[in-house]
Parts: sequence; C-alpha cells; structure tokens
Amino acid sequence: MLHSPPVTPAWTGQPIVLVGLMGVGKSTVGRRLANRLKLPFVDADHEIEHAAGMTIADIFSRYGEPYFRDGERRVIARLIDGRPKVIATGGGAFINDDTRALILADALSIWLDAPVEVLVERVRRRDTRPLLRGRDAGAVLRDLAAKRNPFYGLANLRVTSADAPHEHTVRAILEAIGR
Repeated sequence: MLHSPPVTPAWTGQPIVLVGLMGVGKSTVGRRLANRLKLPFVDADHEIEHAAGMTIADIFSRYGEPYFRDGERRVIARLIDGRPKVIATGGGAFINDDTRALILADALSIWLDAPVEVLVERVRRRDTRPLLRGRDAGAVLRDLAAKRNPFYGLANLRVTSADAPHEHTVRAILEAIGR
C-alpha cells in the first residue's frame, strides 16, 4: 500500500535525491543544482557501474534487473550518509520499497516529472538505456509512467521538467526548497 510522505516545506541540509523516469534530466539537473547549492553531486548509476566494474547495460544483460536493483539499493544506502549533497538516481530506484523507504527517511526526495513526449525526444539522443533497447521508446515510457508515477508521487516534492533549458528546472527546484 502506498502512503503519502510527510510534507517538507523547505530543504534543511539533508541529501537531496532526484527521482523520476529516464530522460527527465536527473543527472544534468542534479549537477547544476549541486553547483548552485555549492554541494557535491553524485550520480548513483555511475557509482553502481564503478562498484560493479561494468556498465548498467552489462549488469542487466548478465545478471538481470533484480540483481541490479539490489546493488542499486546498497549503493544508494551508502550515498545517503547524512551529509548534504545532490544524488541523481536511476529511474527504477524509487520503485523499490526498501530504497524508497531509505530515501524518504533520510533525504529530501524530489520527483522530476515531464510529459512522455518530452522524455521520448530526450532519450533518443543516447542508446545507453537497457529498458529501451530494440523497443518503441514512447510505448515503453508510457507504460513505465503508468506503473511508476504513483510511486514517484510519494516524493517530498514534485517539480516539472519542462521542454525548456534545464536551468528552468533548477530554478524551480531552488524555489521549491526555499533557496
């Protein structure tokens, strides 16, 4: 059963964790947000690849999604250490019950949301997403949005990632967290 998280009116210095579908801009926006807040930025997917010594696509291919999600949970648990930073997560991280509970308990979660049409345009630029390999990006993203958005809706804040420069989204986040 899904429950609403506590309302978080402003950022109080805990890690900021960006969640949302692939292509919404979690890494790009996260880097820029961290820069504006003068905080470290960490991309959880890069940390997973570093820990595993292989790409996420290779992990999915060789071991499957459940194995990947378990490693993802462990890496995110390590990253959420109480120190202020901005963390970009993979699109499926917040769907995992344990990972979501950890994020909600120890970080400020921000759902970056965007229309599927915007996401399709963005993901066409890179062929590194295992869930899209050989499939129709629009169909996959519509299906993922239908399944995942109820979970993303549990994040502390929701910010729209519009079809505009990422700086627009950064400014919207800063306003939402009272900065």
